[in-house]
Amino acid sequence: MNMVMFWAAAAVIFLVIEAISAGITSIWFALGALCALVAAVLAPQLIWLQAVWFAAISVLTLLLTRPLVRKYINSRTQATNADRVIGMRGMVREDIDNLTGLGAVYVDGKVWTARSAGGETISAGLPVLVRRIEGVKLIVEPDRETAAVSREAASGKRAV
Repeated sequence: MNMVMFWAAAAVIFLVIEAISAGITSIWFALGALCALVAAVLAPQLIWLQAVWFAAISVLTLLLTRPLVRKYINSRTQATNADRVIGMRGMVREDIDNLTGLGAVYVDGKVWTARSAGGETISAGLPVLVRRIEGVKLIVEPDRETAAVSREAASGKRAV
């Protein structure tokens, strides 16, 4: 097979793969194949040189551009509502009981189904801290710090 045809076909195949893929995946190999194609036109008898050009250009362009591509492609990610509530404080609206599968908390202006991270029952009206999300349920734990401050405020004591 003529190496000029081989490298031209390789470049086209890599470009087609690039066109149908969701991300930047094979553009570096298409560039390497194009450089090997030039080498095949200039020195058709030096197949080793064509292979070296293909490998060197592919690796070099991959190493030089991949970090930039990763930085700018999909760089506009935005946290979902679920992501934003992790670490937030909330208030138990409905007693949280993992055994019965009941519980709800009010966090970030919304009521969420909730389960206790430690398995303990958490009574309505108590403050909680969101630790993680499993499916559509918030996994919470009692917020002892906020609860202590609330108890002090209710009893009229001041923290020193």
